[in-house]
Parts: sequence; C-alpha cells; structure tokens
Amino acid sequence: MLLTSTLSALWLATLAWGAVQAEEDNVKSIGLRTHTLVQPYLDSDMQSRWYDFGGSTIIRTDQYIRLTSDHPSQTGWLFSRVPMTATNWEIEVEFKIHGKNQLYGDGFAMWLTKERGKVGPVFGSADRFEGLGIFFDTYKNNRPGVVFPYVMAMVGDGKTSYDKDTDGKSTEFAGCSARGIRHASMPTKFRLTYFQDKYLKLELQYKAENEWTLCFETDEPPAIPQVTYLGFSAETGELSDNHDIISVNAKNLYTSHPTGKPTPGSGKGKKSASKKKKKGAASGSSWTWFFFKIFFFFMVIGGGYVGYTAWRANNKRSHRF
Repeated sequence: MLLTSTLSALWLATLAWGAVQAEEDNVKSIGLRTHTLVQPYLDSDMQSRWYDFGGSTIIRTDQYIRLTSDHPSQTGWLFSRVPMTATNWEIEVEFKIHGKNQLYGDGFAMWLTKERGKVGPVFGSADRFEGLGIFFDTYKNNRPGVVFPYVMAMVGDGKTSYDKDTDGKSTEFAGCSARGIRHASMPTKFRLTYFQDKYLKLELQYKAENEWTLCFETDEPPAIPQVTYLGFSAETGELSDNHDIISVNAKNLYTSHPTGKPTPGSGKGKKSASKKKKKGAASGSSWTWFFFKIFFFFMVIGGGYVGYTAWRANNKRSHRF
C-alpha cells in the first residue's frame, strides 16, 4: 500500500514536471516582413522595398530570383536593405540548383553579416566577413572522403579567410553532405533556426516534400553580431549552374512561458497595460505552482500514513494467527 501511494505521488510529480517543461519549450513566432521575400518580389516601380540586388542577378517576378544563370563567370547577389536585429530567429528558404551540364559549379551562400552587397571570391560575396555564412557547395575542389554537394556553416571573425582550395575545411563550423539537392524532383528548402546561447540548427528538404533532414544542430551556437544583414550570393567559374531563390520566410522567435521574457524587439508598440497583464499572469502562475507543491507535499504524507496504517493492521492479523 505504501509503495503504491509513493509510486502514484511520483507519477503525478512527473506529469507536473512534464507540463512545466512543455510550457517552457513553447516557442511562438512573429513574421519579419522586412526580411521576407515572395512573388512577385518587386513593386510597381520594379524595385524591392526591402532588398537590393546586383551583379548577374535576374528577377522573373512570376518564378524566381536567379543569382546566376547557367553561364560561366557570373556573380550575383541579393541583400536586405535593413539589418535583422532579432535575437532569436528562423529563416526558411526555398531555392533551386539546376543546369544542363554534367559538370557544374560553384554554388550559392546565405549570409548574416555586418556588411552587405560586397562582391568577392566566396560564392560571389566578400571574403573575411564578420558573421555567419551557410554555403551550398556543388563543386568539389579538395575534400577527400566528403560527398558533394556539401552544405557547411562558417563563422567569420572579419579576419579569417575562406580557403576555396580545400572547400573551407579549416574554417568549417558544421556541415553535411546533401547528395540529391541539385536537380531534385520536388521543392528544395532549408530552414535555419537560431536561439541565442541555446542552439543553432539547419534542416534540409530535398528527399521528399514536407520531410526535413537534419544537417547539423548544436547547443553551443556561435556568437552572431547583434546587427546583421540577410543576404544571398552565388558564383560560377568555368563550370556553371542556375542558382535560384524562390522565397524567403523570416520569423522572430520567442518563448511564450509566462515567467520568460520575449525576444527583445518583438513587443514593439505594445502598451504598458499589456506588460501589467503579463506580470499578473506570471504572478498567478507562481501562486498556482506554490499551492500545487503544498498539495503534493500533504498528499505524499497522507499516502505514507495510509500505507503504514494498512501495513500495521495486516501485521497484527498475521501475529494473531
């Protein structure tokens, strides 16, 4: 009887802890219009309010933003006009890499860097960057034992150079092989999720629609500058490919736990009454949890007492006979 009561109490405690953890892990999002890009991409003046583009970039408003066409020696770029200041964010991009040749290259990159729109040798953008670069490398230079296309992240400090001859091996933060990401038979996407000081995760969709493959994940994310520009670039050399951006969907992430603080900047424009409401909700939650612990404590004591009483009565009956 005592054992049963104790197990019941532990089970209830486990359920309560699970509920608290689920509440803490409840992540919500707010769309970042300033960094989202969908068809038709341009306004009536054939300009984009939120993005600049240049180099070999071609925009077909009903289909794609083509950073490079399937021709040699092209460089194209696309960068946000305003910086992304969100502390926690998720960026989901639909893209397409394709061409008519059996040999192809070089690839494209996504950037979150302090500088914007600078042409250079790293997939069409500047070297010695400060921030984060995600490289979709389709041409293998010198990485023995690695299957290409290869997707990798590099964290730039503004001083370290990307080594193209070794496909960035010495500066790789994390990466994965992605054979089949070029000329896929369904929409190809990647989703990059970042929570400051918590985790960085990159997922790919190229094997089946709505099936995400984890490329890498770390609970020790790099320090990314607080103010960065979101951008994309691509390049071709003697070998070429079409590198298309179909859509960009950017979100600001925050946890909805009552005692937690939302992402800085996500509450812009909210009135002080809302803050008071949140404070009251947090206080109410604290009192609820306090009374639950008191109830749990007395339940354990009561269960123990009932179990002990039943054991003593049973022991007396056995001695009587």
